[in-house]
Amino acid sequence: MTWKRVATAVVLIPGVVALVLFGSTAMLAIGMALVILLALFEYFALGDAIGHRAYRFWTATCALLLVFAQWTAVSLSQMAYVGSSTGMYLRDQGWSYVPRFVLQFPFNVGDALFLFLLGVTALTLWTKRPMVEALPAAGISSSGLVLIALPLTFAIRLHGIGMFGPPVLLFVLVITWVGDTAAYFVGRALGKHKLAPVLSPNKSWEGTIASALGALLVAVIFARYVNIPLPHLLGMAAAGNVAGQMGDLLESAFKRSAGVKDSGTLLPGHGGVLDRIDALILAFPVVWYYWIWIYLPSR
Repeated sequence: MTWKRVATAVVLIPGVVALVLFGSTAMLAIGMALVILLALFEYFALGDAIGHRAYRFWTATCALLLVFAQWTAVSLSQMAYVGSSTGMYLRDQGWSYVPRFVLQFPFNVGDALFLFLLGVTALTLWTKRPMVEALPAAGISSSGLVLIALPLTFAIRLHGIGMFGPPVLLFVLVITWVGDTAAYFVGRALGKHKLAPVLSPNKSWEGTIASALGALLVAVIFARYVNIPLPHLLGMAAAGNVAGQMGDLLESAFKRSAGVKDSGTLLPGHGGVLDRIDALILAFPVVWYYWIWIYLPSR
């Protein structure tokens, strides 16, 4: 099992790093859209296991609208642009085209959530599903959008914060990868005190502490290469690591509720996409809000 985990990581990580560091925010948004859809449909499968059938197509559509809304927010935040007859070219790690209608009628996260509400209302009232499914369908659809899709879209916001964007997003990924790896190996070797035996029997306090220390070590290393004060990097690492471990446990709770071990089988040694990115579900938005609530006001 360990060699499969390592092999999968070796194949995937270089591509992810290249996209984060060298791709535009638009390219990253496309990549995140694919990841979100894969994770969302794995989440729907967990709902199916307990008889909660989601409004799959509509929820997936609104998830894509959330991705578009976050990309729009990033685009509108860019300062350098050149106009054309049909749109604008905005500075975004290279010149990227933004249609004029996006600038004139910006679409935001609240708009996407409101459309989702209207759609779920229509589907509940006018589809031929049995009424006994109305509440479960609305519940699993809403929770999938809010607990899976929405928080993952904050990767787009992180990537679009200017010159710091790609390094900060990579930082969040690395503290998560290093934290997960440290927790896995230290937990297997030294873990004696269970962290949450009901949710995840294999997780230990020893692994949790190793994960946090690994994230802090990443902050110390990154401080040599990015122009962000070490105290803030340590703060983001600590907040992101705690959030990531909570996201991991949250997904474990979902799987225990559905009575399954893994959310899917797409990634050898890791399970499904949702199993691989569960820590990022909370890490992305927590680090984003650390950036705008704590780091930026301190500058």
